[in-house]
Amino acid sequence: MNVIEMNEGPKIEYEVTGNKITFDDDLTLNLAKREEDDPVEIDICSDSDGNLVIGSAAGRAYVAQIAIPAREYEEEEEEIDPDEDAPEDNSADSDGEPLTAKETRTVRKPVPFNIDRVTLALWAV
Repeated sequence: MNVIEMNEGPKIEYEVTGNKITFDDDLTLNLAKREEDDPVEIDICSDSDGNLVIGSAAGRAYVAQIAIPAREYEEEEEEIDPDEDAPEDNSADSDGEPLTAKETRTVRKPVPFNIDRVTLALWAV
């Protein structure tokens, strides 16, 4: 995880365990579950009572911001069987076209979540 200190002063305590981050032993987020096809930013603020909240509208002061980049994909070629409606002898399809033994198609598979790609910005509390 990339950590950026946005200003001078003491920062909130946090702990990273696997794909989860816990702030001040109070608020825990599973970052892998929040990854999407587009970049995601999560604002962590403190409200007027000092409680941690997600989202800037609900809080009075920024504590942290988590930036999760867009999910990455790998493209793989996958073999598929010829059309199941083909004749028994497999010599031609219903249009008279010769059948191939194997056909392929491109499949996009998500790359496993990597917390090292996440950026955590911290503000003084």
